[in-house]
Amino acid sequence: MRKPFEILLVEDNPADVEITLEAFRRSRSGNHVAVCRDGEEALDFLFQRGRFAKAGSAPRPDLVLLDLNLPRKSGIEILMQIKTEPALKDIPIVVLTTSDRDDDVRRSYQYGANSYLTKPVQFDDCVKLIADIQQYWLELSKLPPR
Repeated sequence: MRKPFEILLVEDNPADVEITLEAFRRSRSGNHVAVCRDGEEALDFLFQRGRFAKAGSAPRPDLVLLDLNLPRKSGIEILMQIKTEPALKDIPIVVLTTSDRDDDVRRSYQYGANSYLTKPVQFDDCVKLIADIQQYWLELSKLPPR
């Protein structure tokens, strides 16, 4: 049996966090989802500093689901820091946001996003999207070794 994947969800909207977590629960994948609610917290998690400095408190994610519109540091700023850090740059980053602006899409890919998805409005569509993300990134794709 495979070890569950570590997923980092970076999302500040409480309703979107709950919907996403419920979608993961419904998938019954057993994957672990950590949540960071602002850009600074996400960077602390990824760089294992601050309250995440203790060993084991912030496992290296296999996949990051990243909102763009975040307090304290934007999703683009997080993306830029992840993709310039040798120890983190191979982690797949899926931008999962409400924005469908061409400029946001272009900048996300320019700074290293592996995928850009617009959040669906309806709950059932969100559940399907999370299932599709898991299937593609965690079942079909070959991820970098942990």
